[in-house]
Amino acid sequence: MFDGFQYEFFRNGLVAATLVGALCGLMGVYIVLRGLSYIGHGLSHSVFGGAVVAYYLDVNFYLGAGLWGFLSAVLIDATARRRRIGGDAAIGIITTASFAFGVALISRGRSFTRNFEAALFGNILGVTREDIFLIAAVTAVVALAVVFGYKQLLFATFDPEVAPVYGVPVRWVDTGFSLALAATIVASMNVVGVTLIAAAIVIPPVSARLITNSFARVLVLSTLIGAATGFFGMWTSFELNTASGATIVLFGAAVFVVTLAATGLRRGHIPATAPGAPALPATGPVPARDLFD
Repeated sequence: MFDGFQYEFFRNGLVAATLVGALCGLMGVYIVLRGLSYIGHGLSHSVFGGAVVAYYLDVNFYLGAGLWGFLSAVLIDATARRRRIGGDAAIGIITTASFAFGVALISRGRSFTRNFEAALFGNILGVTREDIFLIAAVTAVVALAVVFGYKQLLFATFDPEVAPVYGVPVRWVDTGFSLALAATIVASMNVVGVTLIAAAIVIPPVSARLITNSFARVLVLSTLIGAATGFFGMWTSFELNTASGATIVLFGAAVFVVTLAATGLRRGHIPATAPGAPALPATGPVPARDLFD
């Protein structure tokens, strides 16, 4: 079971998968609670288009793809604010157009098609130490941003219309969130691939939400579930000789099924929230006094 550790590619992949799992689990909480589960899937396709453009312009992959993803996220948010256009429609239009643009560029330069097959399906065995440093840096920055902006981000997530009354700069919070989401997707592309990022983002927080209704606990549990899914999914893929990204997602799905079955047997019992931690309501926003008093 420990034979894989003698190979550097396996050690690098294991670290990268664990970090990406934790990062996706952390960001996924806010994405799911904002009702934007689809954005992980859509924005990953948009980033793919940016990666192709970066290749054509001979720009650093991470810089080009990250900037393109950030601009796409901001454009989606701005479009969704128009009352006649829903958020899901904005995501579908902008991200699909971006992905199609990337595919069109690839069709004109078939010599580098294989380079982007890795982006579509993941290439965790090709992760280098430089990639690990980048993933670790993104994870650390996002985690610090969540810690220091915990209340503001929570308030902007649950009640963006009332948040400005309490001095929360919702526009800036949303912009920062878009930047963090784009960085998360770019950092995750080599591990799980564009086609599977959405599952890696959504499964951990949904599983954690089944266990507790405390927002703080959901945040911690989702991060831990994501990290464990990445670690054991990567390990399982090596033992079974299966695709790493797909195995990681399947392992996460198995965790969700087990959690769903276990919580179902408890007949809807929800653990009490931790002292001072706001609970996630079944419907409606979190009262402002619970966040800032």
